[in-house]
Amino acid sequence: MDIALNLLHMIIPALAAFLGGFINSVAGGGSFFTFPALLWVGILPTVANASSTVALLPGSLSSAWAYRDDIKKESHIPGIISLLLVSLVGGVVGAFLLLSTAESVFVKLIPWLLLIATLIFMGGKRISNALKNRVTIKKHHILIAQFFISLYGGYFGGGLGILLLAVFSFIGIEDIHTMNGLKTLFSAIINLMASLIFIFTGHVNWTAALPMIVFAILGGLVGPWLARKIPQNTLRMIILIFSSATTVWFFVKTYH
Repeated sequence: MDIALNLLHMIIPALAAFLGGFINSVAGGGSFFTFPALLWVGILPTVANASSTVALLPGSLSSAWAYRDDIKKESHIPGIISLLLVSLVGGVVGAFLLLSTAESVFVKLIPWLLLIATLIFMGGKRISNALKNRVTIKKHHILIAQFFISLYGGYFGGGLGILLLAVFSFIGIEDIHTMNGLKTLFSAIINLMASLIFIFTGHVNWTAALPMIVFAILGGLVGPWLARKIPQNTLRMIILIFSSATTVWFFVKTYH
């Protein structure tokens, strides 16, 4: 019984990592699967969040590699380097902010973070389109927004991909595959900075994270190939249903 339970505790996060790696490469929202899976096997919330970030990082890197030809199309855009540097700083600040948050406080924040991430996932594209049509966005506005998006990514990260897609839309990128490629690249950069901090401060559960890394890489490699075959609206609806159900469950569990 204990062996079966231990295997289940390894298999569930690993499968969640495959889904997370795949979904991050296509639409974003992979942590909606990995973070709850780690909590389900009994890992403390802060460690679960850190382990989820570390586990999904290689998947983002593998996806960025798979999208490399699409990324090269827009590598000349002015301001990309500035966005990368701001992302590095924001990811570091977000990670340290997480580690400075008491476990009891973070437990109370989890439902709200999931709710914010779900709302971002639900309405991010409509909001960005509305802003583009009504507000004049300048370069420094984008850099400031990118800093706080990266900070959020280093702290929690749910819905990070949607926010990054909005930024790329504002700077004039239109091709969806190029946007997905840049999204996975920037997510990897933000998560890399956060991951290094989580690793060196000892906040990663490697028993769970190591199998997850392997499966996240596989999911990240499969994702760009399937992205051209699966309707994005269908995939987004599946993610939205799962994230909404997870959010409601955490609100009931935390505040009931």
